[in-house]
Amino acid sequence: MQFTLAEIWAHTGLFARSVIFTLGIMSIASLVVMAERMIVFRKTRSDSRNFAAKMGAILAKGDLNTAANTNLGKDVGHLGRVINSGLTAYRISPNNKDVAVESVARALERQAQREVQSMKRGLGLLATVGSTAPFVGLLGTTMGIVNAFQLMAAAGSGGLGTISAGIAEALITTAFGLLVAIPAVMAYNFLQGWVDARSVDISESSNEFLDVVARHLGGGAHSSNAA
Repeated sequence: MQFTLAEIWAHTGLFARSVIFTLGIMSIASLVVMAERMIVFRKTRSDSRNFAAKMGAILAKGDLNTAANTNLGKDVGHLGRVINSGLTAYRISPNNKDVAVESVARALERQAQREVQSMKRGLGLLATVGSTAPFVGLLGTTMGIVNAFQLMAAAGSGGLGTISAGIAEALITTAFGLLVAIPAVMAYNFLQGWVDARSVDISESSNEFLDVVARHLGGGAHSSNAA
């Protein structure tokens, strides 16, 4: 037997092949999540930037009532959905500064939590693949080595040459497990860092918007909107 992937696969047992197929499914699932999250993150970042540019121009004028009644469409990104929830709360809040500010703050916090949770969708699968794939591969290796020693005992002969083929067959599952786990862990850390950064952006934007609401209500401008 030559130690090539084709030869090793040809001599691989049913259990080892089952492990490799399992790892293959885990790899495909993690790759799908990576691609889907990257597409979603890129779009929501672009939409959020566009929303911030348009809504920021309105809020810079201090015209909160106009901002509350402005519809910038559905594609506003994570930031737009959070700020829109605050604008909705402001629009329906009573003509009382403390109550209105508290209502807007709660609306911003609730939507921010929803957005962060939505951005984390699929990351749990990457974490699971990254943490379990090496152990799945190790399981195949362990059983392969057991089979190799069983064959050596049945043949009644020993030596490295007798079991080298079986050990090579066994170790290939560990290598495959690592090949599946490493990209999943790297992708998870990258995407989780991206989510954490966007969470900070949402928090800062929410606080800035809440300051605008507080200043606006302090000037008594909400009365005309409530009317």
